[in-house]
Amino acid sequence: MKEKRLKGILGKNIRFFRLRRQFSQADLAEKANISITFLSNIERGNNYPQARTLCNIASALGIEIWELFRETNSFNEQNALINRISEDFTKHVNIALETVNKKYLI
Repeated sequence: MKEKRLKGILGKNIRFFRLRRQFSQADLAEKANISITFLSNIERGNNYPQARTLCNIASALGIEIWELFRETNSFNEQNALINRISEDFTKHVNIALETVNKKYLI
């Protein structure tokens, strides 16, 4: 397996498990004792963490390290999760905007 592909799989899986746990990048970075910038670069496939960092990330996500490298997390499952989270976020933002409009603008 080529390094670029491995980095991509790792990054997508970390993002998938992070979103599944409903962690922001800041949440996971704090729990894994790394910077948000470094986590972002890992998720984008730009950086590859050392073994200790991988252990910290897996522990923070409540998963085994090997799960970060498996290719069986289907992209359909990942995309469905991301879409659901996006829809939930949009719904909550719209509710907040409506509340602000009713309370302060009307």
